[in-house]
Amino acid sequence: MENNSNVILKKQSAYFASNQSKNTKFRIEQLKKLMRVLKANENLLNNALYKDFKKSAFETYETELAIIYHEIKLAIRKLGSWSKTKRVSSGLSNFPGKSFIIAEPYGNVLVIGAWNYPYQLSILPAVSALAAGNTVVIKPSELSLNASQAMAKIINDNFEEEILHVIEGGVEETTVLLKHPFDFIFYTGSTAVGKIIMHAASENLTPVALELGGKSPAIIDADANIKMAAKRIVWGKFLNGGQTCVAPDYLLVHQSIKKELILEIENQIKLIHGENPMYSEAFVRIINHRHFQRLIKLIDKEKIIIGGNTCENELYIDPIVLDNISFDDEVMQEEIFGPILPIITYEDLDWAIAQIKDRPKPLALYLFSNTKKVQQKVLQEISFGGGAINDVIMQLANSKLPFGGVGHSGMGNYHGEYGFKTFSHHKSIIKKTNWFEPWFKYPPYTKGKLELIRKILG
Repeated sequence: MENNSNVILKKQSAYFASNQSKNTKFRIEQLKKLMRVLKANENLLNNALYKDFKKSAFETYETELAIIYHEIKLAIRKLGSWSKTKRVSSGLSNFPGKSFIIAEPYGNVLVIGAWNYPYQLSILPAVSALAAGNTVVIKPSELSLNASQAMAKIINDNFEEEILHVIEGGVEETTVLLKHPFDFIFYTGSTAVGKIIMHAASENLTPVALELGGKSPAIIDADANIKMAAKRIVWGKFLNGGQTCVAPDYLLVHQSIKKELILEIENQIKLIHGENPMYSEAFVRIINHRHFQRLIKLIDKEKIIIGGNTCENELYIDPIVLDNISFDDEVMQEEIFGPILPIITYEDLDWAIAQIKDRPKPLALYLFSNTKKVQQKVLQEISFGGGAINDVIMQLANSKLPFGGVGHSGMGNYHGEYGFKTFSHHKSIIKKTNWFEPWFKYPPYTKGKLELIRKILG
């Protein structure tokens, strides 16, 4: 493995040094090729995810391929303006002169993807990296094995390895890759592994973007539209079997509407997934037995008010709702990443806000309220990666919004132009003429020169 990855990185380094990938037309050609390759192999990609999760072709397109296609089309259309040299003011201190910023690629990029949305979270950052002019190695998660193999086949069969290549494997292969002096590392996954990635990157002073997770709350205030809130929460929470980093991890529900909300959540589960969600084509399975057992340990059977059926042979867990939960419960000690929805009750919004602020900053936060004052209060007082008012997850559908965390939920962001910027170094240049030079900046320093400098720079 080490020899193989070393050969590929050397090839990518040499190719980047040739400056070919910096050509805008070349980048667009690679993006168009990637689009053709993905579209031509949709059946392979669909079948692979079905084997991994029992995920339907509809949901694979909705949550994985559609966003990748959109990003590729956007990058192709906007690459000219994104990569254009940007003129900025030079100020009096540099008169006469011109100042500008050049977006240049970092070089050789490593993208480490996650298993829950294996195509989106591996290929989407690679799209941004290619658009910025980098060469890319993708390391997909080994947990979604069939998806990893599908990506490796269609990319490695169609791209020169010095431009874009997939390296499969587990912890050992990732550890070897992290020893190489990549110019940028992009990682999606858990906070614990994110710390390991950052530590390894520090050995080579490699910049990183970390898309992590955390316990993302949904606040349902007293004046919320209960039916719409329940519908959107049920869809977002149980999408992908709850294995979504920006899914609402738990609910903070105002005491006055809790009973009504619970009844509507139960109703919406039946409307969306049927009387037995095990047979719903929209309810995917848990990724493996280890995660299944981890989730089972988080379920306090005495607090189940909706659902509760499980089947390890099928890696199936019902959409489960837990009530009378406190922040001391086991289910509140880690990101759930599964179809378990705890409900915590509050009477005072300030108390609810304080509870969130007392914990690591979440990747997402959702507020269901029609009161502008409440909306402003929550947005101003709580730090989080991104979120929505009166909806969940859909902030990801807007490529004009940056996606990323803050604090323990990550650093750096991407999607749309933000992805291009993340994978680019912004080089600052000032260009001066030779016909004038300010004499007063040179010694000897006099009182008169100081007064002049004060007027110019003050």
